[in-house]
Amino acid sequence: MSAVTSVGPVVATIPTSRRRSGRWNAPLVAGLVLFALIVACAVCAPLLTSYDPIKQNLNDAFQAPGSPHHLLGTDALGRDVLARLLYGARVDLRVGVLAVISPFLIGSLVGLVAGWFGGWVDAIIGRIVDIVIAFPFLVLVIALVFAMGPGTTSIYTAITLVGWVAYCRIVRGQVLIAKEQEYAMAARASGLPTWRILLRHLLPNVVLQAIVFSMSDIVLTLLAIVTLGFLGLGVPPPTPDWGTMIQEGQQFILTKWYMSTIPGLAVVVTGLALALIADGIVEKANQ
Repeated sequence: MSAVTSVGPVVATIPTSRRRSGRWNAPLVAGLVLFALIVACAVCAPLLTSYDPIKQNLNDAFQAPGSPHHLLGTDALGRDVLARLLYGARVDLRVGVLAVISPFLIGSLVGLVAGWFGGWVDAIIGRIVDIVIAFPFLVLVIALVFAMGPGTTSIYTAITLVGWVAYCRIVRGQVLIAKEQEYAMAARASGLPTWRILLRHLLPNVVLQAIVFSMSDIVLTLLAIVTLGFLGLGVPPPTPDWGTMIQEGQQFILTKWYMSTIPGLAVVVTGLALALIADGIVEKANQ
């Protein structure tokens, strides 16, 4: 009898954090599934449509969505909107993700150094960050791409030159707190090389916030790419691009709404997926 009654208190004393650890992380799962679906559509574009995204056929121009041969209709040059949407996703997602990697790596390492060494190193890096961050992100990116000329190389370079400062500030702030923790002071007292303390002990504990921000930064970068394409500074035509599709359809927005609306919705859905992933990572870290 005593053995049976003793089970109750044991179950009741299970910590709340342990009970929550197995909870289903809905935002993270939903975001990953949605983003995986978008990536799968982009990768499998040749299997989902048989049309060439850059081939023109003026006889099929301005066909509405739902037509027998063009599910999402055609544009002013008779090009299939679905084909351009899928192949445009390849371009925009590739540029958007790759354009975040360099700022993430550079900004995280610079912030790590600035926060750890402090003094004149932190002061110099801080002044550079203040100068760059004084300008609006999108305005500065547009100005740099305009100066360097359209193309993916210019986009990568401009976003790297502007975007690293956000990661630098995030990681620097985390390092200022982490280096006063016992594990960091113990590593320093043990005589380990500075590079090993920074990369082995400090970086894994301060980089989470930068990773979460990178999900939102991909959305911002994607919007920058779309904006550049809309302004004619993005991926050179005839390569399909969501921003270019929106720009090409703006003059027909009242009569052929789908030409701009469909790629615009693609940007919104992709941003939603990445935002859900970021929220899911934060929720997972707080469990």
